[in-house]
Amino acid sequence: MTQSKTPFIVVLSLALTMMLGPFSMDTYLPAFPVIGESLDISQQAVSLSVSVYIFAMALGQLIGGALSDRFGRQRVLMSGLAIFALSSIAIGMADSLNTLLGGRAVQAIGAGLTLVSVPALVRDRVSGRDAAKLFSMMGFIMVLAPGIAPSVGSAILSLGSWHYIFFALAAYAVLLVPLLVRVLFSGKRKVSRAKSPQMSLLARYKLVLSTKPALPFIAWQAASFSTLMMFITYASFIYQGHFEQSPSSFSLLFAANIVAMLIFNILNRILLSRLPSFRILQLATGCQALGIVLLVMAAFMEWPMYAFLVAMMLTIGTVGAISPNIQACFLEYFPTSGGTAAALLGAAQFGIAGILSALSAVLPHTLEAVVLAMAACGSVAYWLLARSIIKERAAVKAR
Repeated sequence: MTQSKTPFIVVLSLALTMMLGPFSMDTYLPAFPVIGESLDISQQAVSLSVSVYIFAMALGQLIGGALSDRFGRQRVLMSGLAIFALSSIAIGMADSLNTLLGGRAVQAIGAGLTLVSVPALVRDRVSGRDAAKLFSMMGFIMVLAPGIAPSVGSAILSLGSWHYIFFALAAYAVLLVPLLVRVLFSGKRKVSRAKSPQMSLLARYKLVLSTKPALPFIAWQAASFSTLMMFITYASFIYQGHFEQSPSSFSLLFAANIVAMLIFNILNRILLSRLPSFRILQLATGCQALGIVLLVMAAFMEWPMYAFLVAMMLTIGTVGAISPNIQACFLEYFPTSGGTAAALLGAAQFGIAGILSALSAVLPHTLEAVVLAMAACGSVAYWLLARSIIKERAAVKAR
């Protein structure tokens, strides 16, 4: 099946499923101060729930990826939604930091089982540039989630307690079940994936890790994604703490970064008709490196908030073009092990981002420290960009 024959309802269903991730991370961001007061803890302690979530999601993806190759996408995806919904209800009744963190860990495992199935479902349908286009189309819809999630959270807060945010997340997961069963797992739209060899879970991961040309994409994705996650972890501090903005203003400032991601996503879709996916990845990573340089200058030279915002929009917005092209380039190597490959890619990005986000808690709680942490995260991606360009030039000279 080619990307052009992929029905829009399939693209929409896959995107709505992927939106579970950003919704579960961003909807409760405006509630950080309220959660801190409710549980009698600091905002920095509440921020730890983001790190726990990211790290546990990596574990969920590692478990779910190989299982989906072995037992099928539907079983793993539906199990993940069930775990996510039940744990969200548990968080909604939390009255202590330990309950919040424990619930977020279980919730993240459910999300990991769910989200890792989506790239594998894409790989079951298309490959190469068509896969990049499908990932980009999904991203065009999915990118709305981080933009509206804080506003949704603020709206729920205005109606009642922060606990209701997690009850709403549980409802979202439950509503996905009948949609996915009808659209993806029944009738003509159900796609038979390439036959997967019978092997143990460890053997599947060994097979993926032995494919050396694909491995740089794992580090590339982890570095770029860690930059994004560092921003999400400290977005409330940056805009509500450092720049002293209200929760409603914070939602708009946060959404500005999502608008930038949307713009880069649209540019990516246009360029995919003219350039290879890998070339677009290089260009987008170069733009992110420029954004980081401007961000460091803005922080240390004390630029006005809106000048800082422009630099942040460039840095974060490029993820809208970087991520779909990395997924397409990486999964191209694994026609029969898409679930395992997607799990390794997802686990690496979430696991490394979670560890770095947690380690950042020991840094000074200042804008300069946050920006330098983002720059450090992205440096690996920029090194891989330079390395790829050097290799290309060496190949041209050798001809």
